[in-house]
Amino acid sequence: MNKPTLAVLALLATLPGCAAPLGHPAAYLTYRDEPLVAQVALDMNQQQVRDIAGAPSGVLQRSVSPGSCHDYILTRDGQPQAYHVSFDSAGRVDGKGFSTCTQMEDRERARARSPMGIGGGGGY
Repeated sequence: MNKPTLAVLALLATLPGCAAPLGHPAAYLTYRDEPLVAQVALDMNQQQVRDIAGAPSGVLQRSVSPGSCHDYILTRDGQPQAYHVSFDSAGRVDGKGFSTCTQMEDRERARARSPMGIGGGGGY
């Protein structure tokens, strides 16, 4: 790896609050040009996401906050990477990241139980 890349990774590792939306900085660097990662944005509707990414590999009805979550599997060099896109009760994107919907829900549940909603990381 070159020095600028190492510097960026070191910075992301020391700033967990800033790195949390990405989930896994190395995964982001690997998959950032994938349409699902690069093109899906907040407030898109479910059909717009499907037009970009196709059908999800799974759908979860959210329990911590109203809405749903779609699981996708990104693959590069034969290595699978989980990715989720979450939707609010109106069917609009309210988060995405390099984890499964179940992992995202677990983080939301932990954040809801913690004082002042601190912790977890996740979505955008």
